[in-house]
Amino acid sequence: MSKTTLQVAMLPWFAMGHIIPYINISNKLAQRGHRIFFIMPINTIPKIDHLNLHPDLITFVPVTVPRVGGLPHGAETTADVSSELHPLIITAMDLTQPSIEAALKHLKPDFVFFDSAHWIPALARRLDIKSIHYSVVSPAVVAYLFGSERKLHEKQWSQSELMKQPPGYPASSIKLRSYEARAMVGLGVNEFGGGITFVERLSISLSDCDAISRKTCMEIEGPFCDYIETQFKKTVILAGPVVPDPPLAATLEERWEKWLGSFEPKTVIFCSFGSECILGKEQFQDLVLGLELSGMPFFAALKPPLGVEKIEHSLPVGFLERTQGRGIVYGGWVQQQLILAHPSVGCIVTHCGYGSLLEAMITECELVLMPQYGDQFINSRLMGGDLEVGVEIKTDEEDGSFTSEGVSKAIRLVMEVDSEVGKKVRANRAKLSEFLSRKSLDSSYIDSFIQKLQGLLGLTSI
Repeated sequence: MSKTTLQVAMLPWFAMGHIIPYINISNKLAQRGHRIFFIMPINTIPKIDHLNLHPDLITFVPVTVPRVGGLPHGAETTADVSSELHPLIITAMDLTQPSIEAALKHLKPDFVFFDSAHWIPALARRLDIKSIHYSVVSPAVVAYLFGSERKLHEKQWSQSELMKQPPGYPASSIKLRSYEARAMVGLGVNEFGGGITFVERLSISLSDCDAISRKTCMEIEGPFCDYIETQFKKTVILAGPVVPDPPLAATLEERWEKWLGSFEPKTVIFCSFGSECILGKEQFQDLVLGLELSGMPFFAALKPPLGVEKIEHSLPVGFLERTQGRGIVYGGWVQQQLILAHPSVGCIVTHCGYGSLLEAMITECELVLMPQYGDQFINSRLMGGDLEVGVEIKTDEEDGSFTSEGVSKAIRLVMEVDSEVGKKVRANRAKLSEFLSRKSLDSSYIDSFIQKLQGLLGLTSI
């Protein structure tokens, strides 16, 4: 290998919403000849192996996740447990530190990319490895919540404080509402594995790493990236949108292709809330009733609501009969990228996970924003407020609940030809979509990303 070829170890939090973005950046780096060591729980590797597009350069490094009291036998990632047990997954991940240190000693990579394992920077320094905090969270979120202006080491967050932007925050419409700020306070109080809070983990990670990296573009979040760089006095290296290319041989399942193909172009509403977002039964029913009320064909890929085993048992009375032929509510995994790219799909109702938003933005789908927790609230304000590329569903200020009418109204706003709001967001979304879809954008960002990593090692690319 050339002396400018990088060797990178990847250690994402053991959650699919973090693992998959790490696979995506690994593929981008391997495509350019760099060696990747992907550290992963041993039984999770078969579940993600198909996403490895460069098996000659991306090697999975298995680790055994230690047993932790309260975790089901064999649980390795957040996908294996309910949300209240997620802190125990991070506790178990912390206990892999000796195994990971031994692996890094053996592999001797140039870099280790990490997000939630706050002990990585100190470990990496001992081994003369550079640590890169590569997070799947938007810079706008980090800038709003975790900048030094919040003085996290001096006091706990308060609800009223979190409803205000921190001093020096870039000009933006981003603010948290009452119920959102109330939920965020818990990040600074509740333990997130091993007696340390989520805020403490992230604060240590950002302060101790050698550089901060994000999957975004200066053209979209430049001011927030500059703010982070100033706040943490760290180099911020951007990788671009890092949206994965669908596998060349991938085709949409025949049943979905046939169903979607029966509708006119850009008329179907696709609703997806990711792999870990689960609604309560009442709000689940309000959501699907809102899709029905829109009067448009829809395909909802949703997890069954809390306490319900099968999706069919959670649907409102008479719903299946009323929507037969024009609506599907499906509780299993679907090929989201291929569905979004289908000619019949014209809109996505999304929970505003950062990865899902970027995937949607490179298609011609309009955005209806429905954030549920955490960083999703700020992601939604960024898209619906600052960039004005989507419409956020109206929710109750105090508890965050929404109505079926609110869901339907937001869909109609972005889809109806005569809607003034719709005209504006459609034009903005189309412009941003065209920008993000340029192949030259992806290539230029990844090339610059690699050059900056090489620069941290004192190397010069050929």
